[in-house]
Amino acid sequence: MTGTAERIRVLIADDQPLVRRGLALILAPDPAFEVVAEADNGQRAVDLAHQHRPDVVVMDIRMPVLDGVQATERLSQELPACRVLALSTFDMDEYVVAALRAGASGFLPKDVSPEELSAAVRTVHGGEAVVAPRLLTRLISTYVTSPRLPRPPVSAPVPVSAPGELTPREIEVWHLLATGLDNAEIASAMGISVSTVKNYITSVFAKLSVRDRAQAVIAAYESGLVEARSANPAG
Repeated sequence: MTGTAERIRVLIADDQPLVRRGLALILAPDPAFEVVAEADNGQRAVDLAHQHRPDVVVMDIRMPVLDGVQATERLSQELPACRVLALSTFDMDEYVVAALRAGASGFLPKDVSPEELSAAVRTVHGGEAVVAPRLLTRLISTYVTSPRLPRPPVSAPVPVSAPGELTPREIEVWHLLATGLDNAEIASAMGISVSTVKNYITSVFAKLSVRDRAQAVIAAYESGLVEARSANPAG
């Protein structure tokens, strides 16, 4: 971090004061970050985001007045330059997928280390998704195979173009990505370089009209490219 680099402006939204304070105490001492505001509900988060224009909102999913999913959708529509990093107490939470579909750039469980949180905020700010591929796959699998669970209203699902617009190699990359492989593992499976994988992924994102890896994985499930399997109890 150079002296001339701009600090990443962060807004923290959580209905629990101790959690908000804890997150702020993790981020604020780092010269890379500036915590510009704290919100105790989703509506307040949206209002403060308009006021302070943060780069990243660290957003709890379950909050009163306006929950994190609805707040994320509002921010995605009203302040598209603002990135949202969703938080949840539970790894297996159907609302996390709804938040990603609403426009969140990633998901972290609340028990992550301070170092993981700081790294995730940096990554999200840089335009990448922050969701462990296998965690995301497991999360979507549970969500898709549990239709009885309440499904939060999301009016803007991830757009998916016709798979026919993708080349066979792009479809193969998309499929491997959706099954939980990272770029190095995709490269090894296909016998190509990591840089070539990155090029394919960039093309896949553009053709699917998705913003990041998280939305591409969700699009794979919604399009039928990947079928959800029953959750593994040992996982």
